[in-house]
Amino acid sequence: MTENDNNDNNEAGAHTPERVVGTPTAAAEERVVTGSSAGAPEEHAGPYRASETHARPEEVQRRGEKAASAWFIIAFLGGIGFLVSYFLFPPNAAGEPAIADPQIGQYSNMLLGGTLTVAMFGIGAGMTVWARQVMPHYEVHSPYDDLASDEKEKGSFSDFFMKSADESGFTKRPLMRRTLILAMVPLGLAPIVLLRDTGPLPGDKLKHTPWEPGMRMFVEGTHREIRAEDLENDPYGMISALPAIDDGHHPHGMSLTDQAKSVILLIKIPENDWKEGMTEPIEGTDETRLNWTHNGIIAYSKICTHVGCPAALYERTTHRILCPCHQSTFDAADAAKVVFGPAHRALPQLPISVDDEGYLIATGDFTEPTGPTFWDYAKD
Repeated sequence: MTENDNNDNNEAGAHTPERVVGTPTAAAEERVVTGSSAGAPEEHAGPYRASETHARPEEVQRRGEKAASAWFIIAFLGGIGFLVSYFLFPPNAAGEPAIADPQIGQYSNMLLGGTLTVAMFGIGAGMTVWARQVMPHYEVHSPYDDLASDEKEKGSFSDFFMKSADESGFTKRPLMRRTLILAMVPLGLAPIVLLRDTGPLPGDKLKHTPWEPGMRMFVEGTHREIRAEDLENDPYGMISALPAIDDGHHPHGMSLTDQAKSVILLIKIPENDWKEGMTEPIEGTDETRLNWTHNGIIAYSKICTHVGCPAALYERTTHRILCPCHQSTFDAADAAKVVFGPAHRALPQLPISVDDEGYLIATGDFTEPTGPTFWDYAKD
């Protein structure tokens, strides 16, 4: 095969250059933007060279602007719907959340999920239309350079960014820009609104329990009050107890939250087994921990100070209280100090005594928070 530089439609001797595979045709080259799609070409102001920039026809851009704006409006309505759905099921007259009902909770989840999907999909669809119908198409090629940029190249980034923003249509298409911002407003408010679910700040609720001076005790899970003689007959006995409260609104007289904070272990320890920690002065008082006991009966919080598991296992011969979750071990005869495991502080002690009828009572609340250490409480 031989090369033929002549064409039947050309004059003899005329040379038609051969097009390299992969390069644009002459018709495509005519569509390369130099600033405007009609009239005399203007100076190209985009971030890339005119030879690498292919803009959409103005008609296509206008159509894309309207379509993208429509999607952004749909996203805005979806975002508003999400906020409305969040407040659609307020608490009842008793202050209980309506979504506690499984059926209402299902409806709430469907509305929240559906409206949020519409909002996110609308923004995504609008941005896709924007990129495919409004923004120019670039065919950029450049040789590999060193990774490090020189000062001149770094300084030109701001100019490059502004040119890109202008050519993308963000500054030129106000309808599309404003509807995008409008669509983003509800989604920007959504996280702030959802903070409502965190509830009010706890204040000092974590530092206090329902125990009050003179309050009797129930055996945990019952309404049977505890006498001192219930433990005096068993020198190594242990009973789990709760404050003697029956407000009528809960199956066991107290909410689970109050039970978790106030449940205690009543332990009978022979007086000869007390250790040094029981005779040390209590911080902030002139009393020792033995002053908070009654005839060898001592009360400790049942909630482990590690992560809040019930430390309900008791070894009579060594007076060790064991938490079964992570094996934190406390010495009941030595102010419940930690002798093993990940816990870092002793179990809080509840001061107790007896009333005129011989029932065990609390003489006050815990002097330190029960349960695991939290952000607002620290003890060396």
